[in-house]
Amino acid sequence: MTETPAPASPVPAGAATPGSVTRADGAVAAAPGLLRIGTRGSALAVSQTTTVAEAIARATGVDVVLVIITTHGDVSRAPLAQLGGTGVFVSALREALVAGECDLAVHSLKDLPTGPCEGITLGAVPVRADPRDALCARDGMTLATLPAGAKVGTGSPRRAAQLLARRPDLQVSDIRGNVDTRLGRISDDLDAVVLAAAGLDRIGRGDAISERFPFHAAPPAPGQGALAIEVRSTDVELPVMRRALAALNDPWARAEAIAERALLGTLEAGCAAPIGATAAVEGGTLTLSATVYRLDGSEQLTATASAPWEPAMPDAAAPTELGRRVAEELLARGAEHLAPLGGTR
Repeated sequence: MTETPAPASPVPAGAATPGSVTRADGAVAAAPGLLRIGTRGSALAVSQTTTVAEAIARATGVDVVLVIITTHGDVSRAPLAQLGGTGVFVSALREALVAGECDLAVHSLKDLPTGPCEGITLGAVPVRADPRDALCARDGMTLATLPAGAKVGTGSPRRAAQLLARRPDLQVSDIRGNVDTRLGRISDDLDAVVLAAAGLDRIGRGDAISERFPFHAAPPAPGQGALAIEVRSTDVELPVMRRALAALNDPWARAEAIAERALLGTLEAGCAAPIGATAAVEGGTLTLSATVYRLDGSEQLTATASAPWEPAMPDAAAPTELGRRVAEELLARGAEHLAPLGGTR
């Protein structure tokens, strides 16, 4: 096992001394005064998990170590749909959590399957980063100024459908790889790629963005921009875990995420389903809008609904019901004839 220090945040005046934050590229034994966080080893995963670890160290005073877990999705170059969807990134982390190899796991929430996982609880959803999709194009071009027939790369059927809906002349290519690999193809064999703005911002690559797509034109994947902190169900009430999760959880982000995930679960949408959704809380009202696309971008259906919501309300009831309501409207209007629904996620 090798350990290297992770970046530390400044300690607020008068705050308790935070614990240390380190990274381990191997197994770490459980120990008093230590919390182990499982994460993928990509630059993006480590960056966002380090932020979580620093918050826990400040709130609890315990030492925190990032335990790097390699997933099948990280080593395979096959298309995600062929591997079983973005859930392929989640399974190895969950197995490590259940096996006691880590105490918490950090996921990109959009990768999280919508069904329950025995023995694991969604402990916290931190403040959400920018959920929008971002175009990274050569010469700073926008979607509107890309030349006719431009080649754009994305690994997402949703993004492909949205691109073709707005620019049917584009040549959209399926791509895999980390952020730097994808960005490196711009001006090589591609004119542009589409990535999550949140991921680019988190690793300090926001300068590569030439356009952030507006929500109405390109609603993002359900849960995009949010993180999911999972913990063993038996550990949720441990005093140190309660402090850690309370410091991380943002009720507004959690409500938005629950609504978007309830939509996805009700639609039984698999990884190949081109579905965009945006939930937002404003003035005591939670609003959810969702769009289902035909894979070639030629047709789409949108439904929107709102419900009262306040942080003091029961955790999941209102957001869950709202997500189901929007999904049922889409199904009633024929969404299953546009997109491959009824799959697993």
